[in-house]
Amino acid sequence: MRALLVEKPGQFSVNTVPDPTPGTGEAVIRVDAVGICGTDIHIVEGEFPPTPYPIIPGHEFAGEVVALGPQPVIAKNGSGVRIGDRVAVDPSLFCGRCHYCAIGRGNLCENWGAIGDTVDGAMAEFVKVPAANCYRLPGHLSAAQGALVEPLSCAVHGFDVLPRQLGTHYLIYGAGTMGLLMLQLAIAAGAASVSMVDANPDRLAMARTLGADAATTSADEMDRPQGWEIVIECSGAVGAIEDGLSRVRRGGTYQQFGVAAATARAAISPFRIYNDEITIVGSMAVLHSFGRAVDLMGEGVIDADTVITHDFALDEFGDALRTFRAGTGRKIQLHPRRAAR
Repeated sequence: MRALLVEKPGQFSVNTVPDPTPGTGEAVIRVDAVGICGTDIHIVEGEFPPTPYPIIPGHEFAGEVVALGPQPVIAKNGSGVRIGDRVAVDPSLFCGRCHYCAIGRGNLCENWGAIGDTVDGAMAEFVKVPAANCYRLPGHLSAAQGALVEPLSCAVHGFDVLPRQLGTHYLIYGAGTMGLLMLQLAIAAGAASVSMVDANPDRLAMARTLGADAATTSADEMDRPQGWEIVIECSGAVGAIEDGLSRVRRGGTYQQFGVAAATARAAISPFRIYNDEITIVGSMAVLHSFGRAVDLMGEGVIDADTVITHDFALDEFGDALRTFRAGTGRKIQLHPRRAAR
């Protein structure tokens, strides 16, 4: 099969590699669509420490089951996985043995792994996965929509660790893919208002299209001097983090959802956290949220076609990478079996 292989940091190419063979409890998926995530960029650049090299990246994907190993496994949202099923795949590879797995918090697994991050992923024509990680897609969903389920499942987990109350006012930093997913979930959760901050005018326009009550380049432009009950930071930029912490209403919650560099440091006011009873929470990847993300996508809660803006063939990965880095798109996907244009 053909696959995008990152040989070492900064060096990648499309190569012919052996087809995957399913072992016990495994399935082989023919990949129809795979999203490009910020983590993939960190892997290409050598900035994601768990990644071994060489590796085939790609953890946001959907496709068709084409082979099964021994001992068929029950899918997580239905009966046994069958050849021909159209599925999205939870990339999580929790060990099931450590302290965090034992208490139901596998996303903090001491031996954490993920398809496309620590083992070969879906930027290829085929990928091998645990059959139990497969979730059947509703028939009306496209492969591109199915590949958006994984980032949506991360956003769903983000809401799992937030307080939710009807009539809440939200402020979201970053109107990229994750910020726009958070926007739509906040609206569905009964927000009184959702405001967004981003430096990109095109992304702000899209936020308004998807229902944001305000979308500007600075929270100073919004008339809410008392602050917001919930502030969600989706960019990982230190400036946005510091500004977001200052915008939380007394008794409110700040969530760090965006991925900052491991060495990044942000200034906070410990006195304000104490005096205003500010809650700060993090949200890391997927946890008991993938099936619900499939349901939300299937029920049309998310406008996936608006969030997905670009698609490329494997041979066009360099162009896809440049588009991602330029910030000219939202969700960018690869279609591994399609010829380059």
